[in-house]
Amino acid sequence: MRKLLLFILFCISPIFYAQADCETALAVCGNSDITYSPSGYGNVKELVNSGSCIDATGEHNSIWYKITIATGGTLTFDLVPTNPNADYDWAIFGPNVACGSLGAPIRCNAATVIGVGAATGLNMTSTILSAAGGSLTPYCKYMDVLPGQTYYLFIDNWVSSTSSTTAPFSLTWGGTATLASPFTDPNIQINPFHPPGVPAANPADPREVVICGSTELFDFSSLTAGILNGNQHFSITYHTSQNDALTGINPITAPRIVNTTTVYYYSISYTDITNPNNPLNQCKQVGKFKFKNGAITVKNATLTACNNNNSGTATFDLTTADLISDPNVTKKYYNSMADLNTGSNEITTPMAFLSSEGTVYVKVVSPFGCTAVAQITLKFYPAIVVNDATLRTCFLEKNPSTGIFNLTTASVTTQQGIVKKYYPSLTDAMNQTNEISNPMTYIAPNGVVYVRVSGDHGCYNVAKIILIVIPPVYSTLLKDKTICAENTTTLDAGSGFKSYEWSTGATTQSISNVGIGTYWVKLKTGDCVAIQTVKVYPSDQPVVSAIDIDNNKITVSVTGGNPPYQYSMNAINWQDSNVFNNVSRGDHKVSVKDSYHCNPIEIAIVVPNLVNVITPNADGINDVIDYSALGNKQNFVMDIFDRYGNRVYRADRSNGYKWDGTVAGKRVPTGTYWYSVTWTENDKKNTPVKFSGWVLVKNRE
Repeated sequence: MRKLLLFILFCISPIFYAQADCETALAVCGNSDITYSPSGYGNVKELVNSGSCIDATGEHNSIWYKITIATGGTLTFDLVPTNPNADYDWAIFGPNVACGSLGAPIRCNAATVIGVGAATGLNMTSTILSAAGGSLTPYCKYMDVLPGQTYYLFIDNWVSSTSSTTAPFSLTWGGTATLASPFTDPNIQINPFHPPGVPAANPADPREVVICGSTELFDFSSLTAGILNGNQHFSITYHTSQNDALTGINPITAPRIVNTTTVYYYSISYTDITNPNNPLNQCKQVGKFKFKNGAITVKNATLTACNNNNSGTATFDLTTADLISDPNVTKKYYNSMADLNTGSNEITTPMAFLSSEGTVYVKVVSPFGCTAVAQITLKFYPAIVVNDATLRTCFLEKNPSTGIFNLTTASVTTQQGIVKKYYPSLTDAMNQTNEISNPMTYIAPNGVVYVRVSGDHGCYNVAKIILIVIPPVYSTLLKDKTICAENTTTLDAGSGFKSYEWSTGATTQSISNVGIGTYWVKLKTGDCVAIQTVKVYPSDQPVVSAIDIDNNKITVSVTGGNPPYQYSMNAINWQDSNVFNNVSRGDHKVSVKDSYHCNPIEIAIVVPNLVNVITPNADGINDVIDYSALGNKQNFVMDIFDRYGNRVYRADRSNGYKWDGTVAGKRVPTGTYWYSVTWTENDKKNTPVKFSGWVLVKNRE
């Protein structure tokens, strides 16, 4: 295993003379890279009269290092100047000696090794322990070392008339032994250190910590936690030079104004809290960094959205505003600069921000914490201008309360390039639900529909269309009529209509000589046509419901037709009374007509010959009552009643429609008896006829 210790000596300052003395020796910690510029011999010339190979030449530009062995074995090193004109001498003291009593060095070499590749040090082939000045043997024998041993290495750049160059050198350790370092011990440094900043564009340049400007007040301590990455017992100081970082002097202890040109250094130091004398406490790991201007530039933007339905607000997607091209920034949106400055009332729904026209303020934050403020101007697209409209249409004959509307003819806007969709309610129009699929043939009653008028950018407005069904206009004059079946009449629709069209083909206001039947007329008012039906009914004929004959008086009972009735026995002379007196015996015709005076109805009647006395004595004269002459009448029956109203005999077909004054073969007592004769006339109405009278029966006892 080889360890590299690199020292770059690039400046001379009296501040660092102390590192040229043993008491302030720098610790060599493992394979840490160290850059340092030794200048001068310090405060004490420890090697004068030390008995070393360097006594004769003394100290010139020297530096002391303290080495602690981690694992035992052989130890070698190569010390190679980076400038061929440098001449380095060295001496090693130890093990475990103190600066005040170093004793003689255990290895020493002051050989002259000037020129390219003028290396010196310890190797595995040399057998000498010391080489005096002027010698040409640059290497001494390796060392056998044990764990925990400490050694001091003195290095001096000898300056003479032929060698006067102060130059860096590289120090490479070899052999089987290893040098102790808290930075390589996993029990001490548990986590890797994280260097601050990000890699520069040129990897050879220092890493870059982003600040928000070319200069900025910066608190260096803000980097500490990130660098240490949770490692305990380590601390960090910050410096303006690498030498300060190595020695720990002149630390930056307060925030200061930094710029993007200066290189800054951080020094990581270990502290063994259990052993203040632990040599590892002197170990340091040094890094460097610069600051980079990470300020971001934003631009203002304008977002335009639809003020739909003239609601006074629109929904804006604030995240679409073109403020900055960097996709890694974060943005926070506020209604006012005051809110932005205090971080209050942040807009939490920037992708669906409901707002009127105005301004939104945006805080843009880069991944490095740099901020900028942009403004988003919120504007409305030009409004879709609409107006309400009214549509009128004629009624549907099958359903007069409805009509067919062509909604597309409603003039709701004069704008070009728009799209119209129709809905039954305002909510549907807003949400685009339940669209009317047949706007050109929309059947509806009186009411309202809504049209969503959409233009460019998806903006819309909603207009209202009032629907009016023009009701049918009918004639108030034209009424159903009733006439005699043999008559005709005139149907008159009245005036005030644009045109007429009758079912008869007539186009006049009225039609004449109309018989019984159903008629219609198309009545045009404006552009609407109403079909009105009218019927001409035949009048109902009166019906003789009964004829009551009482001796020579006839009473006619009538139903149906249209009273009042008129009656006649000769169809010439008419009377209002239904009673005829002094009617002679025999056949007669009774005529009846109602108020329509249509052709009268006639019914034939018979006034029977009245028999008022019978003498059933078998002399052949008035022995029986005989109505067999009426036997052809329907339902002819003759009943005989005594004076108490009890029926004593019935004459019908079985007994020849006769009565001989006997009951069950016995003669009835002499007295007056009543009889009732009924039958049904053989006419269409089967008119019932009743004939009644009395008869005196004289029986000889």
